[in-house]
Amino acid sequence: MDVNKPLALLAGLSPAQFMRRHWQKKPLLVRQAIPGFKPVMGRAALFALAARQDVASRLIVQQGSGWRMKHGPLAPRSLPPMSKAGWTLLVQSVDGHDTAAHELLQQFRFVPDVRLDDLMISYASPGGGVGPHFDSYDVFLLQASGRRRWRIGRQKDLTLQQGVPLKILQHFEPDEEFVLEAGDMLYLPPAYAHDGVAEGATGADGKNDDCMTYSVGFKAPSAGELAAQLLHRLAEFSEDSLEDSRESGEGDTAVASIADRRPAARLYRDRQQPATTTPAALPSSLLDFAQRAVRDALKDPLALACALGESMTEPKASVYFESPAQAFTGTSSAVAKALRLDARTRMMYDNDHVFMNGESYRARGADATLMRRLADRRALAVQDLRKASAGALALLDDWHAAGWLHEDEADC
Repeated sequence: MDVNKPLALLAGLSPAQFMRRHWQKKPLLVRQAIPGFKPVMGRAALFALAARQDVASRLIVQQGSGWRMKHGPLAPRSLPPMSKAGWTLLVQSVDGHDTAAHELLQQFRFVPDVRLDDLMISYASPGGGVGPHFDSYDVFLLQASGRRRWRIGRQKDLTLQQGVPLKILQHFEPDEEFVLEAGDMLYLPPAYAHDGVAEGATGADGKNDDCMTYSVGFKAPSAGELAAQLLHRLAEFSEDSLEDSRESGEGDTAVASIADRRPAARLYRDRQQPATTTPAALPSSLLDFAQRAVRDALKDPLALACALGESMTEPKASVYFESPAQAFTGTSSAVAKALRLDARTRMMYDNDHVFMNGESYRARGADATLMRRLADRRALAVQDLRKASAGALALLDDWHAAGWLHEDEADC
C-alpha cells in the first residue's frame, strides 16, 4: 500500500496524513468512503453465523424496563421478529469466516497488524443500538446498508449506569450528530463517547433497508495485561532456548523452528532457613529469589522479542484450523500454485524472527525476506515459491498441513 496516496476511504487524505492528523487524536467523518458499497453478506448469512458455536455473537434488546443482553450462539428463531423495534445483533470476527469481509479489512492495513483486531457486523431494527458508551480502542464505523444516527462527544463524565449488562454512560453529552448512509464512515479515537441508533430507511425497490454497520476494531493491550502475558511466556523459556534451535537450510538462508523450551531446573533453595515461630510469614529470601528470576527473564532481548511476537499472534480462543485434503507440493521445481494465508492466521515479524499463530521462528537471509513478504502481502506468488530454499518450503508445508495457509489457483 502506498501510504502517501490519497484515498476516498479517508476523505481524500493519504494514510500518512490520516495517521498524523486523526489517529488517536480526533474523529473523521467520511461521506462515501466506499461509493456504492454493498454489504459483504445478507441478513440470512449473518444470522447463520450468529448461530455457530465458533462465532462470538450477542443479542441486545432495549425495552421499557431497561436493557437485556444474551450471548450466542443464537439460533435464528431465538431472534426477535423483524417488525420489533429496538434490538441489535452483534457478530464478531466476521473477517475470519467470510472472504469478502476479510478483503474489506485489508483496506485498513495502513495501521500495523498488531493493532488490527476484527470486523464486527451490527444488525439493528429501527431504534436499535447499544446505548451511549465509549471504547478503549480506535474504531472505524462503516455504514453498510440502511441508516444510523450517530451522536458523539468528548465525554468528561465517564460514570456508568448501574444494574445494566452494558457499559452505558450515565450522563451522555454529545457535541455533534451525523446520519450515516450506505458507504459513509466515521472514525473515532479511543474514549470518544458515541451513541448509534438505527433509523428506518427505504431502498430504491420500495422495501425497508436493513441497518447494518461494520465496525473495524483495533486492540491495545494494557501494560499490566501485556506484562503478565510476557512473563508467563518467558517463564517457559530455558536460558539457552534461543541458542538451541533446530535449523533447516544451508549457508546464508535459513528458517529455524525455535527448540523446545524446557525451563532450567533452578529451584528455590533455603538451606539456611531456621526453624520459625511465624510459619505464615513470607521469607525475605523468597522475595529476593523472585526478583532475581524476573530480572533474569528480562535480560535476553531476543527472548523478550519472541515472547512478544508469540503473544501478539496467538489466535483467539474460538479459532481453529482444518487440515487440507491434499498435501502441499514441497519442491521448488514442482510448485504450481500460489500460497495464501488463512483469513484467521496472524503472522508478523521482527528483525530476527517470524511469528505465526503463537509460534516463533528464527529467520535470516533470503528466507527471512520471503517470510516477511508473506506476512506483509498475506500471499506468495509461484515465482516467489520457486526461489525458496528446501528448508523454507518444508516449513511452508508444515503450515499448510496445519491449515494456516492454503494453495491458491490464482497467482498473486
